[in-house]
Amino acid sequence: MTGFQDTLPIFGDPDEAACPSGGARQPSYLRDHRARLRDRFRTGGAAALPDYEMLELLLFRSIPRQDVKPLARALIDHFGDLNGVLSATPDRLGRIKGVGDAVITDLKLVEAATHRMARGRVMQRHVVSSWDALLDYCHTVMSHRDTEQFRILFLDTRNTLIADEAQASGTIDHVPVYPREVVKRALELNAASLILVHNHPSGDPTPSDADIAMTRQIAAAAETMRITVHDHLIIGKSRELSFRAEGLL
Repeated sequence: MTGFQDTLPIFGDPDEAACPSGGARQPSYLRDHRARLRDRFRTGGAAALPDYEMLELLLFRSIPRQDVKPLARALIDHFGDLNGVLSATPDRLGRIKGVGDAVITDLKLVEAATHRMARGRVMQRHVVSSWDALLDYCHTVMSHRDTEQFRILFLDTRNTLIADEAQASGTIDHVPVYPREVVKRALELNAASLILVHNHPSGDPTPSDADIAMTRQIAAAAETMRITVHDHLIIGKSRELSFRAEGLL
């Protein structure tokens, strides 16, 4: 019978743990490099490290006894930056040589934690007073997606955000949205108003004629049920466009 101690995982620094097969510890030059990188992060924070070194720190946990710098650089080169790596789909990540299940799981866990933290800053908050946090959240969740996604932010009578839901996903330049379904969901949540949000994978948030027509259809359908569409935000790579600010709503 296996003893309790034998079943315990190693929670210490994986760089110091012996190989599962009983092999040698990690070479000293790799341990020293990792120690220096961790010290720089602890001392200077994220600002002290470029994206590829931040990614190295993440990969240390996934690949404990190999030099991960080449893989970190390859991922950054392929996906553009750290945000692009974290938001890449598991299928796209898996196409990069050296990326296995452990790396994919850890990267997607970090992405999910980032999204949840950003969402926590806006849920149950008054939208007007937390507008910057709301924009940050939308960019965090949507700006690096490689296909379009349509989200709806549901607000109560005090303009407090009560729900945030992805309604549909589409292709690189189109996402199907049905006004009747939008209004139906708003009624189910007893929402008084809405903010529509979708991304443009091209990076350019300029609305298309289809975007404008769809927004007007949703606004008209919502108005019949006395639900207000406050705004429609299009999220690009580095900036967003507000229909309200542009006079389109």
